[in-house]
Amino acid sequence: MASPAKWQFVVAGVVALLITGCSKQQSSETWAPVATIDSATTGSITGTVTLEGAPPMLRPIDMSASPACVQANASPVVPPLVVTGERGALANVVIYVKDGLGNYRFDAPKDPVVLMQKNCMYEPHVLALMTNQPFEIENNDPTMHNVHPMPKHNRQWSTSQPAGSAALKSSFARPELAMPVLCNVHPWMRAFVFAFDNPYFAVTWKTGKFELQNLPPGTYTIEAWQENFSAQDQTVTIAPKESKAISFTFLSPAKSGD
Repeated sequence: MASPAKWQFVVAGVVALLITGCSKQQSSETWAPVATIDSATTGSITGTVTLEGAPPMLRPIDMSASPACVQANASPVVPPLVVTGERGALANVVIYVKDGLGNYRFDAPKDPVVLMQKNCMYEPHVLALMTNQPFEIENNDPTMHNVHPMPKHNRQWSTSQPAGSAALKSSFARPELAMPVLCNVHPWMRAFVFAFDNPYFAVTWKTGKFELQNLPPGTYTIEAWQENFSAQDQTVTIAPKESKAISFTFLSPAKSGD
């Protein structure tokens, strides 16, 4: 009969083999090779976003509950749900690669993306950044705000920010779309934050223009998100060093009802 010490040695060897085998299997199943982007072959997608028809008529925000906010605004403030420029150019639209990137990995920029609280409104109304990129919130008003991001897949938090205080600093560990940011002191204040695990996104200004640069060759689903309208998708294929132009057109409620 084998001694207890010998049996212990045999059992330990079997356990080690099992752990090694499981580790190798898990490694082969979980860790796929990371693709490398060849900068000599990358292209771009550019375009514009427009609104067809007149933007909806919205009532000015009632800020009477906060005299400091009333004093900060010389004229009534309309909710920035639909912001247009010349010839129907549509602002605050997030353009991003929804599908087709494959197994690429990207480092987050070290420069922070800043959300300001100015005249008792969030500026910009819509912003985007990469996961783990620094995110800062400034209070530029002479009154206290309470910053309250409400993500579903990232950490939710709520912090008071008195006038003149330092910027709040945070980041988002997971990709997530259209995370609302509220102010618990001023209920009309709202912004939307997008966190992506890649750099292929843009937010339009009042020119309605966007550009996705340094894309590797491939076929992509490009999505345009706007908070007041349904999202739109387009499939775009770009060859090495190719640039393509696309456009998105949203219909105003009045136009769609014609």
